[in-house]
Amino acid sequence: MISRNRRLIVLLAAASLFLAGCATLIKGSSEVVNFTSSPAKAEVYVDGIFKGNTPMQLKLESKKTYTIEFRLSEFESQTVILTNSVQAGYVVLDVIFGLVPVIVDVATGAWYKLDRDHVHLEMVEK
Repeated sequence: MISRNRRLIVLLAAASLFLAGCATLIKGSSEVVNFTSSPAKAEVYVDGIFKGNTPMQLKLESKKTYTIEFRLSEFESQTVILTNSVQAGYVVLDVIFGLVPVIVDVATGAWYKLDRDHVHLEMVEK
């Protein structure tokens, strides 16, 4: 016979699957993206806001699209658009588990994946 505490733990674990989205549980709603340049030490601006110099890592929300600008004196500024896409596998899993996981993953943006996890630019001299 299963103890009362053990049944409660199993019940809570099962409930968490139905009350949270699959993507939210498995991957979360943000991702780490690496930024590098050649030469190094380029300034990195995300949506116009200075974030640091290459090489660097940033944790970015998966549901957003970003404009990344690299700047370095004596070199041309360069811009990259970091986009995202919906991961169909998480959509299917959420639909199987019901309406609540769908709502959670849509609200958190966990369904999305950024199109790259590493952005590297070869800087071009002016």
